[in-house]
Amino acid sequence: MLLAFFPLAFTSTCTAENCDFSKDLDQFAEAGTVILPISVDSVPTLREYKAKYQLRHDLLSDFKRDVSRRYGTLLDDKFFSGRAYFLIDKQGVLRWMHTEAQLGDRREDAELLRMIRAL
Repeated sequence: MLLAFFPLAFTSTCTAENCDFSKDLDQFAEAGTVILPISVDSVPTLREYKAKYQLRHDLLSDFKRDVSRRYGTLLDDKFFSGRAYFLIDKQGVLRWMHTEAQLGDRREDAELLRMIRAL
């Protein structure tokens, strides 16, 4: 499983990232990985976002910020999460993680798929 924290729906980098996840969904599935993007946006906002961009994957809402706090991705001064990636294996073991230094930075799917296949 790839748990992918993203700051906010409808922003340029987050939209590019989620559209790429959707485009490459079959490659992630072939690698045995489910993508779970998660943001602090509300469920209705994420529903609208998914529909607008015709995303094929589910989006998780961390509206109460509990998950972001537990994973250490919450930016307290902004009250939303930074961009971070967590690869968790089928036994629930964290195998790899990466937190972006800048909100506009992101990992490309090709890099994520290489990491997944290397585990």
